[in-house]
Amino acid sequence: MTKTGLFFSLLCTLLISTLSLAQYTSSDWESRDKWMKTDFLLEMAEVSAGDVVADIGCHEGYLSMHLARKVESSGRVYAVDVRDDRLATLRENANSRNLSNIITILGDYDNPKLPEGALDCVFVIDTYHEITAYKKVINHIRKALKSKGQIMVLEKLKKRIIGKSREEQVAAHSLAMHYVEKELQQAGFSIVSKIENHGLWEKEDDKQMWVILAKKTLQ
Repeated sequence: MTKTGLFFSLLCTLLISTLSLAQYTSSDWESRDKWMKTDFLLEMAEVSAGDVVADIGCHEGYLSMHLARKVESSGRVYAVDVRDDRLATLRENANSRNLSNIITILGDYDNPKLPEGALDCVFVIDTYHEITAYKKVINHIRKALKSKGQIMVLEKLKKRIIGKSREEQVAAHSLAMHYVEKELQQAGFSIVSKIENHGLWEKEDDKQMWVILAKKTLQ
């Protein structure tokens, strides 16, 4: 590699590292509270003190922190990710906020490894489109929920891939509501409510958020 190539490689690595760190500062989280309307989502899912919930695709713990405060010390949050480094950062974030009711789980790509029949609600926020084995994962989630447990899915739909196939949308890290709605119903869920336009992801004009709240049905 030439000196010029090495310089640009190092510069890119530095920029990526810097952006990765900046993405999860407290100020960024506060901004996300507003554009994602997080408090509204937790009210919509009726999360309350004593609940047992899960955050699948938790990353460094943005939603897990909110959930931990909402369910209070009598409740429990299972924070699931497939990367242990993210979970390590989440534990640091939780400790710095004196939150002791979060349990981290290193999940598999086809299994979130949640306890069966224990959960009141599972949140899958901006993660569903990343799940290749979605049928298996949905089935695991259903088994983990209590008899009247719920799942909330939030995704973003990019304008340029509206009307495209599921495969094309997933390749663009995006997904339309109708795909997920059908998949949840086929897996034994009934739709409780849905929001087709929940606002703009990160306030970007080409990324419209949608939300589905579904309930486990008895089979």
